[in-house]
Amino acid sequence: MKRFLPVTDHHRGVVLCLLAALCMTPAPALGHAFPEHSDPRVGATIAASPERVRIWFDSDIEPLFSSLMVHDASGRMVDKGDSRVNPSNAALLEVSVPKLAPGAYRVIWSVVARDGHRTNGDYTFVIK
Repeated sequence: MKRFLPVTDHHRGVVLCLLAALCMTPAPALGHAFPEHSDPRVGATIAASPERVRIWFDSDIEPLFSSLMVHDASGRMVDKGDSRVNPSNAALLEVSVPKLAPGAYRVIWSVVARDGHRTNGDYTFVIK
């Protein structure tokens, strides 16, 4: 003998409210690679030109689809054009720079996480 519980409109309403609450709960954006820290640091004023600019991300990034550029205050690219993901650390993006003159510089990055999600951004630093 099967026993069924009576399903009332009240029960349906409760179930629909629970489903709606689950659908509206924000989920973290999994898969994106976000910067954890950089060298030079974001907004830093440093005394001398760095040899390279580096950004460490919170997850591994795809070398073929990730890039890092450094521009001077006039918008001219000043890095050596050798942007790469570090071969021994897939979460580190770096580019070499020549000896930079005092002034403001803008770092522009774009990366693709291993699962295909792209993120990008920029920040500045100043050399005294």
